[in-house]
Amino acid sequence: MSDRASSLTRLYERLTGDEDSRLCKDIPDAACHEQPGNFLRHLLASLGNKLADELSSARLVLPWLLGALGAPVWMVGFLVPIREAGALLPQVFVAGYIRLKAIRKGVWVTGGIVQALAALVMAIMALFGQGAWGGAIVLAALVMLSLGRGLSSIATKDVLGKTISKQRRGTLMGWSGSVAGAITLAVGAVLMLFGDRPGQIALAILLLIATLGWALNALWASRIKEEPGATEGGMNVWSSLGEGLRLLRTDRHFLHFNMARALLLSSALALPYIALLGQQQSGSNLGGLGIMILVSGLAGMLASPIWGKLADRSSRKVMRDSAAIAALCCAAAALIAWLPGAWSDSVWPYALVYALLVIAHAGVRLGRKAYVIDMAGSDKRALYVALSNTFTGILMLLVGGLLGAIAHFTGSAGLLLVLALCALGATASSQRLPEVEM
Repeated sequence: MSDRASSLTRLYERLTGDEDSRLCKDIPDAACHEQPGNFLRHLLASLGNKLADELSSARLVLPWLLGALGAPVWMVGFLVPIREAGALLPQVFVAGYIRLKAIRKGVWVTGGIVQALAALVMAIMALFGQGAWGGAIVLAALVMLSLGRGLSSIATKDVLGKTISKQRRGTLMGWSGSVAGAITLAVGAVLMLFGDRPGQIALAILLLIATLGWALNALWASRIKEEPGATEGGMNVWSSLGEGLRLLRTDRHFLHFNMARALLLSSALALPYIALLGQQQSGSNLGGLGIMILVSGLAGMLASPIWGKLADRSSRKVMRDSAAIAALCCAAAALIAWLPGAWSDSVWPYALVYALLVIAHAGVRLGRKAYVIDMAGSDKRALYVALSNTFTGILMLLVGGLLGAIAHFTGSAGLLLVLALCALGATASSQRLPEVEM
């Protein structure tokens, strides 16, 4: 073994706590041999992706950008649905195409490049955009970014399943979330120094860093050593959709997982409403944005490695426990909004609850990702991931519109109580899922 390979192996074993990197549970021997190096390549690619995601957040950064541009307020309401549903809906349509390719990392690379270009357009708008036309171009770029994210999402999970062994994937995702959280923490601290200055230049810099993050993601994805996979069973768009619907009817385990995941959407949908309550106390200034990014980065840095280790033992329990925490956070935020004076008139109480919900949401995301990857066999992994994501994207659009109507009549605080009940339902549903890590 060369010195470089030996160093990679030692670092891999230190990060995973694995005393023998040659032990692999569900990947071929050739992939097992490359696992230490691939672990680090995945980590660096994921770091770029997570950092870029945080710095172009539809829940935090883009609302500030539209406010700085003077875009109409109604445009803000489209940010999260476009960001989430735009990434999820098309995935079942590309699952069959990906299945036809023996090497799938090229689809991941393409998605990273598309996201980098979209973030670059947003950075340009931060410098030169104004009013409704500037906001419209930001929304159009967000559609492009979301489609690229959808390509990367399905290919990432498929390549991860081919190159990293079971009971190592959660650890990998946990470490990437922790390192990205630390960098985001530093960015938030810098933004707090800007105080109440609007800072369109600072927003442009954030989006340029996001551009570089996705470029880094594409670069390291291209360097992953991926063994050719089976190409039998590749399908066209309609065959993929038909097979996916058949799975929902016949595979009760898969259907149950998707029902639990639907209820788990409550954590994602609650975040922008808690951020909105905080934004109402700080306006569009970068000081308030810095606080929210700071607490979000700190929460992600602390939570992700813990959730990752726990997910390698039981991703079902991670989904259950994080849903319970999300329910408490939603209820707490609603309570703060109804409290008098000093409690509800500062951004800090909302920022603290937001941080706790970020911790819960990290568990939700990591738990359900690990669960679907470990639940699906290698021959069906891409289709399972794509169908689950498409199903969730449809629900995101439908539920997002319904929740907007509820918020119109009850306000953000009333809506958060509804989401707290959904999170409690997710807790119960996740508890009843079978284990897949054993």
